[in-house]
Amino acid sequence: MTELASFHDALFPPNVSFGASGGPERRNEIVLMTSGRERRNLRTAHSRRSYDAGTGVKSIQDVYDVLAFFEARRGSFHAFRFRDPFDNMSCRPEQTPGAHDQLLGIGDGSRTRFSLIKSYGEGSDAYSRPIRKPVLPSLLLAIDGESQETPDAFVFDDSTGEIIFTTAPAAGAHVTAGFRFDVPVRFDAERMSVNLTSFRAGQIPTIPLIEVLLP
Repeated sequence: MTELASFHDALFPPNVSFGASGGPERRNEIVLMTSGRERRNLRTAHSRRSYDAGTGVKSIQDVYDVLAFFEARRGSFHAFRFRDPFDNMSCRPEQTPGAHDQLLGIGDGSRTRFSLIKSYGEGSDAYSRPIRKPVLPSLLLAIDGESQETPDAFVFDDSTGEIIFTTAPAAGAHVTAGFRFDVPVRFDAERMSVNLTSFRAGQIPTIPLIEVLLP
């Protein structure tokens, strides 16, 4: 093998992903006790998303685009960006991302790195999802409500998914962000099988995708 599996910063064909189906999956362990009660354990800290992009294929052109993308990624070898049609912004789908959407943390006067996250739920029950592949032109940041718009105010570390501020936010300052984002996925199949006769009859191919954990 002459190359290592990696992440390709390429976006799966958007017109196909728009019609994809899928969503998050949790792996919980549930044990029924002799008393009739259940003991439940979280097997993983984070959910994992899977999709079938076949439901988004509407034309022969879409099939060709997916086949070309599959070959360029060497099948399941390289991961890539996928635009989740249901969840791709820091805010609700009817809203526009703003710099105050997500609380990334509280400054302490010396900390300069803040992980990019999206929270689901409220209070102590909220789940913080790591966001590793934001759409960088859409990234908006604020410190205590003040937008950080200067070009040298911060950078995004793609290797860790962290915002790095040039100057550490003051102690007690609320660091917030808004953004659009993609999901890192790979093909969950080793081959693509397309039959033009079936396609014209209304049968679409299955194109399984699975979220990957980046280092």
